Amino acid sequence: MLSAQLNSRTSRRLCSLCRVLLWAKKRSWELPGGWKAYSQANKPDPSNQADKMSHLKNRAEKQKRQRERMESIEARLAAGYKKELPRQTRTLALKSEVLYDIPTIVGEKKDTSGPLPNSYSPRYTEAAWYAWWVKEGFFKPEYQHQLPHQKSEVFSLSIPPPNVTGSLHLGHALTVAIEDAVVRWKRMEGYKVLWVPGSDHAGIATQAVVERKIWKEQRALRQDLTRQEFLQEVWNWKEEKGNEILQQLKVMGVSLDWDRACFTMDSAFSRAVAEAFVRLHEEGLIYRDRQLVNWSCALQSAISDIEVENRQLEGRTELSVPGVPGKVPFGLLVTFAYKVYGKEGEELPVATTRPETMLGDVAVAVHPDDLRYTHLHGKKLHHPFTGQLLPIITDPSVERDMGTGAVKITPAHSHIDYELARRHGLPVVSVIAEDGTMTARCGEWLQGQNRFLAREKVLAALKERGLYRGVKEHPLVLPLCSRSGDVIENLLKSQWFVRCEAMARKALDAVESRQLKLVPEFHEKNWNTWLLKISDWCISRQLWWGHQIPAYRVTILNSLDTMKEESDGLWIVGRTEAEARKKAAGMLGKSEEDLKLVRDEDVLDTWFSSALFPFASLGWPHQTGDLQQFYPNSLLETGSDLLFFWVARMVMLGEQLTGKLPFSQVFLHPMVRDSHGRKMSKSLGNVIDPLDIIHGASLQALQEKLQNSDLDPKEVAIAMEDQHQAFPEGIPECGTDALRFALCSYSTQGDSINLDVATVENASRFCNKVWNALKFTLAALGEGFTPLAPEELFPSSPMDRWILSRLYHTAQDCAQSFEKFELHVVATAVHLFWLHDFCSVYMESIKPILYTGDPARLLSTRQTLYSCADLALRLLSPFMPYLTEELWQRLPKVDSASPPSICVARYPNTEHLAHWSHPEEEANFLLVQEVIKAVRNLRSKYQLTKARPTVYVVCPELAARDVYENYQEPLQTLCFAGSLRFLVDSETAEVPVGCVATKANDHTNIYMDLQGLVDPSKELLKLRSQQQKLEQQLTGLTIRVQGDRYQEQVSLKAKSHLQQKISYLHSELGQIKQAIETFQKMAAR
Repeated sequence: MLSAQLNSRTSRRLCSLCRVLLWAKKRSWELPGGWKAYSQANKPDPSNQADKMSHLKNRAEKQKRQRERMESIEARLAAGYKKELPRQTRTLALKSEVLYDIPTIVGEKKDTSGPLPNSYSPRYTEAAWYAWWVKEGFFKPEYQHQLPHQKSEVFSLSIPPPNVTGSLHLGHALTVAIEDAVVRWKRMEGYKVLWVPGSDHAGIATQAVVERKIWKEQRALRQDLTRQEFLQEVWNWKEEKGNEILQQLKVMGVSLDWDRACFTMDSAFSRAVAEAFVRLHEEGLIYRDRQLVNWSCALQSAISDIEVENRQLEGRTELSVPGVPGKVPFGLLVTFAYKVYGKEGEELPVATTRPETMLGDVAVAVHPDDLRYTHLHGKKLHHPFTGQLLPIITDPSVERDMGTGAVKITPAHSHIDYELARRHGLPVVSVIAEDGTMTARCGEWLQGQNRFLAREKVLAALKERGLYRGVKEHPLVLPLCSRSGDVIENLLKSQWFVRCEAMARKALDAVESRQLKLVPEFHEKNWNTWLLKISDWCISRQLWWGHQIPAYRVTILNSLDTMKEESDGLWIVGRTEAEARKKAAGMLGKSEEDLKLVRDEDVLDTWFSSALFPFASLGWPHQTGDLQQFYPNSLLETGSDLLFFWVARMVMLGEQLTGKLPFSQVFLHPMVRDSHGRKMSKSLGNVIDPLDIIHGASLQALQEKLQNSDLDPKEVAIAMEDQHQAFPEGIPECGTDALRFALCSYSTQGDSINLDVATVENASRFCNKVWNALKFTLAALGEGFTPLAPEELFPSSPMDRWILSRLYHTAQDCAQSFEKFELHVVATAVHLFWLHDFCSVYMESIKPILYTGDPARLLSTRQTLYSCADLALRLLSPFMPYLTEELWQRLPKVDSASPPSICVARYPNTEHLAHWSHPEEEANFLLVQEVIKAVRNLRSKYQLTKARPTVYVVCPELAARDVYENYQEPLQTLCFAGSLRFLVDSETAEVPVGCVATKANDHTNIYMDLQGLVDPSKELLKLRSQQQKLEQQLTGLTIRVQGDRYQEQVSLKAKSHLQQKISYLHSELGQIKQAIETFQKMAAR
């Protein structure tokens, strides 16, 4: 490890971000979730506390179970337990691997002249297509002009720009699977579509990566370089490594317009960021002020409120903190006493969770009506370490029942104390420095000590002076930095802030007036809650990598004022230094040459530039053609966890800077969890790399990734065990299409998606089913087949009318569900059509026609078969672009004007397919399917595989019998019947002795002739055994129903359920008795 290579002196010199990275390797996994406040001054709001306790309790119990599990595994590890894992060197595959090996120049169309391989192979299918799509310009909005079905509407959206440091994870995969499905559907619908790609510069994360790289390669710190030298190192890294995430997105088959790719640190984008800052400042919405900010000592930077994780502690909890050896106890309330000045033997006890901050105390407050302390009003307290006298003040905000009822006031390190100090005109004393050490104001005995180590020294000193009064466990809420895990400190800093209240009001109104629609709608509650309580946004970050704030501190050369504190200086904002200098000269009445300008070294919060992405990526502030044509965007699709980090800020800044909402709809998908509903975490071993699902990975490869990670060795052992249980044979190669389809098949309008790799495997098997269906179709069409356009096809046979009507209604369901972003409904509809309607029913029913049919019927059947294959592939294409392109290219085309690719072919449109709608035919075939189901159940019951018995359909109702007779040929085929006979009444008709019976529906009975197909004696043994079991069940239920207290104690719902069960048993027994009679007669012959 890096830390082992550093001596103590060098370790102390490590930059803040490097320390965070080193500490991250040791960070405790068991941090409990959901904390709310950290100091006595930051007390929880009583009105909200009760509502949250149940949730916090559940989370605490979950964390307790995880801790117990980890302790159990650690104990086994400590005892020498070692589970031998089988060595596996090959990737499990669902099917044999087939590769596309025809030489093809990158960007040239794939050769599809050869026959299809025997089975679906992802690697074969996905080869060569993507580069061809890009080269042909199918993903560009300009291509729309070549579409014969083009529409006047525009559809645009931006990808949530992934961090330039990132690698593909399931969150990205879900995002692009959803977005690409919608984008491809809109493009096939004929819209002018633009999907803008991009990446975010990720200030903190990128700077950390490059600092670590420089240390590893040069043994140099960031501070050893000039700012420009360091930034050049970052740009070098970005060019070398920073585009990996975009290349991985291409593996997902995303149809982004790569020529419009945008990076948030590009020169044009950077100018847009500066323009936004200047405009907002001129409008009074950006200001500079000295305020308490959320400070991460590990990052040595301010962070915004929503980057703070508030986690609940129920009592004493030991946690790891960056830069502090061992673990630090939290959840303790310490009581100590201040001596009352001039009153011998009298003291005032105070309670606090932050005893180290008592060096910054400037007063003690009590409630004016607290009778315990009335006699101390106006008195002073003696500080035991500084010797200062602290006034005892009264304030109605003090909670008399909290602690001792006396509150120490530390305005430099608590928001509540700061406001109280302002009301009472108290001084502000900072005792914690930016790096988390104690300042010189604390005295030499504490100066330079880490704040948590200083805590122990303060407590020891209080005990030594006889002022320590005890400690007890205390529930509190601890604020943590979401990026570093460090405990947040409130520090008084001069920073830049965005005034949010007015912009938030507009964002609230936009949702309330339905100008902005959130999908699912339940997110509106969180939207309203957060925006109503919004505070001003601190946008200063103490980094080098990012957009340097376009603000300059101005001093007058040779002026005596140049040594004033920064907060007293004059700050001028300008797009350039020249602009700022000109502004300053005008304000001060000085010549530009007399002024010295120093640019603010801080950079802007990454989320500030990200909030500009929808319009800055299109050329704003210039009125470019793209901006005029594609802004506002039609849609924003992103994870629900970004509702406030990104979405709300885009809405606020977009409307403020452009006068328009950046989009009219926001579709928020949930978090992807593992199959057990757990959040994916490296330490749990349940993180799944999408590329491992696409390409497959052996267990050995999966575990090598864990061993090469930066996890603690104990965490690695635990994760490997979990991984071995989840993937004992590794992850099979499933392919991109299967992953996309599986992700979209989950309902994305709930709280979470519990992804099971088995779902992706099933999707891969579905790919194989589609593959085989097209092989069948191509063989059935034969050479020289000329298809008709859908508008020209008017089927005559009932089966053709039924399948095309099903296709029409499937297309209708898909279009309606796409509009509502119910992609799981679309996926289910397409899946059902392919597997059930097309493959299991229609294709099976037409086999006799294809093999022995007359030419006229054969041609009609082929036309229907072709239309189903063609249009069903188009329905599937938004989810499975590779598979559908590979198969669609091999289908014959209607004419030479047919589209070159399925991704620009017209999506099945109900307007053009309306003549296929035959709802009465679908209703009729439901009757037929009831007969088919009944016959197949009998075949299964009597284990008939190849035998084709005679089947009698007895139906006294003329209308239903006409339907059966109309479908006689496909009915006989799908029932695997040797012959099919229709009867009006079984009593008057002659049904052979060897027939078993079953009921298809209320008016139709089925008889199947088993004479010579089964052994009657064996069947009688089975039936009598079944009869005995059913009679025992019926007897038990009857006794229960006839019990004395049944009527009084059993609910109506339970009574109804029991009666249904009794009726069912009577029916089953009746059929068994009838079957017994049949087999007795057969045995007697």
